[in-house]
Amino acid sequence: MPQDTPSAPIRVLIADDHPVVRQGLAAMLTRKSGVSVVGETGNGREVVELFRRLRPDVTLMDLRMPQMDGGEAIARIRAEFPAARILVLTTYDTDEDIYQALRVGAMGFLLKDTPPEDLLEAIRAVHAGRKRIPPAVAEKLSEHLSHPELTARELEVLRLIAAGQSNKEIGTTLFISESTVRAHLGNILNKLSVSDRTQAAVLALRRGLVRLE
Repeated sequence: MPQDTPSAPIRVLIADDHPVVRQGLAAMLTRKSGVSVVGETGNGREVVELFRRLRPDVTLMDLRMPQMDGGEAIARIRAEFPAARILVLTTYDTDEDIYQALRVGAMGFLLKDTPPEDLLEAIRAVHAGRKRIPPAVAEKLSEHLSHPELTARELEVLRLIAAGQSNKEIGTTLFISESTVRAHLGNILNKLSVSDRTQAAVLALRRGLVRLE
């Protein structure tokens, strides 16, 4: 009888701006049967170029990288290669990060403290076309989806609130009247289900809706 032909290894591309993390992931995955690391990069722009050249089976993608963040890199890869299988592996777990990554086409979202065997299982699942979202991550995503979406202008106002600006200062920054700022603030409080601007700022930072540089 003919022997079964062993299946080809899953070809993995790693994108992370920390060399030690990339090297650790590559070393760990290389030791696992059925996985082959075909490339590594530390910035988002290069991962798009590497994907075009290498056509990996699965891409491990961090979210915070220089030149282009992971979310934009995912969107660009998926726009060009709709069948691309991308698994986010990051330290950032706010519900906004999760929502945006999945919205642009990531098939899974894991944190970097995920045990190696769970990561390997997720790589295999994503390669097979299945999504991998741990319960804790799914809970954060559910929290995000329970709130109405903020408009781009409301997000601008919210960012300035979190930065400590008054309504007058926000109006000056955005070239709008104080009454318009107050209207936006009212919409923000209603959508976030909070009672004042301080609570709005705290929630926005916790959920990752805004970030202070």
